Amino acid sequence: MNMSSILLVGATGMVGRAVIAHFGPAPVTVLARRAVEGLAPHHKALVAPSERWGDIIAAERPALLISCLGTTIRQAGSQAAFRAVDHDLVLAAARGARTGGTPHMIAVSSVGAAAKSGNFYLRTKGETEDDLSALGFDRLDLIRPGLLRGDRPGPQRLAEGLATIAAPLTDALLHGGFRRYRSISGDSVAAAIVALAGQKGSGVYIHENDAIRALAD
Repeated sequence: MNMSSILLVGATGMVGRAVIAHFGPAPVTVLARRAVEGLAPHHKALVAPSERWGDIIAAERPALLISCLGTTIRQAGSQAAFRAVDHDLVLAAARGARTGGTPHMIAVSSVGAAAKSGNFYLRTKGETEDDLSALGFDRLDLIRPGLLRGDRPGPQRLAEGLATIAAPLTDALLHGGFRRYRSISGDSVAAAIVALAGQKGSGVYIHENDAIRALAD
């Protein structure tokens, strides 16, 4: 892959920032609603309202679209506002990429994502995965991490802070099929994404905890 043909959305979050760092000297086009602080000169920065993202991505024609977009219902303020980011904006970016001929997309989702889930958060994530799959990318990689550990920008989320403290004990209790629910560092997720950027093959691939860790090593 020509590493200059990578476009990233969701660059201001923990995983997005780590993805940029892991690409090192390889240039990445970053599309965001506001300027991304500390972006190295060899990267290309595009700042635009999210309503324009689809058209901008289509015009950029990246070989790979990476989405690290994600918020919480609490941060967004309502279920509708959450869905507008985690589903609608992700899909708008993906549709723009397909319009431009992008063959490969990598998207960060969540462990437990399922369109038929009774949990709104997981149902939204599952519906997003299904809708991305229906767009017809040559290759679609869906990353399903559990609790993300690491330094997040902005104020600390109390519930996640407590869960992170308890993570070593909780993780030790998760075995077999429950291993996929173990916590994982945002840096490991980012390293896995960068490893997948050069992967060949076609189809839809789902990567959960153990697979993410293997890719990151």
